Amino acid sequence: MTTDLPARMLRLLSLLQTRREWSGAELAERLGVTTRTVRRDIDRLRELEYPVEGTTGHAGGYRLAAGAAMPPLLLDDEEATVTAVALRTAAGQLTGMEETTLRALAKLEQVLPARLRTQVAALQESTAAIEWERRGPRTDPSALAALAAACRDRETVTFAYTTRTGDGADRRVDPHHLVASGGLWYLLGHDQDRDDWRIYRLDRISGLTPTRRRFTRRAVPGGDPALYVAGKIASAPVRHRAVATVREPADAVRHRTWALATRIRATGSNECTVDCSGDHLPGIAQILTGLGADYTLDADEAVRAYLRIAARRALGALDGLDGLDGLDGLDDVAALDAPS
Repeated sequence: MTTDLPARMLRLLSLLQTRREWSGAELAERLGVTTRTVRRDIDRLRELEYPVEGTTGHAGGYRLAAGAAMPPLLLDDEEATVTAVALRTAAGQLTGMEETTLRALAKLEQVLPARLRTQVAALQESTAAIEWERRGPRTDPSALAALAAACRDRETVTFAYTTRTGDGADRRVDPHHLVASGGLWYLLGHDQDRDDWRIYRLDRISGLTPTRRRFTRRAVPGGDPALYVAGKIASAPVRHRAVATVREPADAVRHRTWALATRIRATGSNECTVDCSGDHLPGIAQILTGLGADYTLDADEAVRAYLRIAARRALGALDGLDGLDGLDGLDDVAALDAPS
């Protein structure tokens, strides 16, 4: 039995932070006390201005609600170390959240015990991240956090959503998973009004509101949220069409290209197609360059024109090197992206 009152209070607060809701009996079992003692300890936390709410239901229970200020978090050694490392990684990888993650990291490291601070410092000194120039929409940290909580708690949310064509509509969604891809965040959820799975880009969501209504989790089609989202992204309408037929097995191409795996289709034992279509012409050219094998290309004129210009520039930079003597002029470069 936990007889030390301060230790028991800290343990109780830690338990309330690890789960959305606890019954009185569960807390009593974890603490080794009676449910009456749990009720008294809950009252003590409320006197200290911790927002502990009583919940209704078969047996009733308790949960730590949102208050005017966030209560202190109680982390064990492993949780503190993992959190610090995750924040350090997020500072370099989460678009639009760099400053926020660095502030949180500074606060955490300030209170880490010396033994953990040494571990975290060692990890930071031995790891590095390559920073790339970021373009495109920024992620709203508050929306990301709110949706993560809604996914965890199985809580229906409402929001306004702007489609890629600029149209807006109100949505009521059961959020299931958050998926990151290509610098963007996507919400995979079940739309109640359409009674179907939908994918929403977080940068197009506004007016996010939790409803406090719970839903029953469904199985994601195919079982893998990331693969499902990747497949839908691959089939979404795009501005430019480009499909390469590559003279190499699909598995070999899949291992060395930046194309989505769902866009690579085997058409024979030694041949596959790669759908490089997209909204960004340089991105299409990058994927084609990374194919690493001979291919023919079926693409719209905008793609072909861009590739001709890129090829002229590349060959112009190489002008005078061995192997280019047979080219009569830069206009002949247009033949490079014609089907052979």
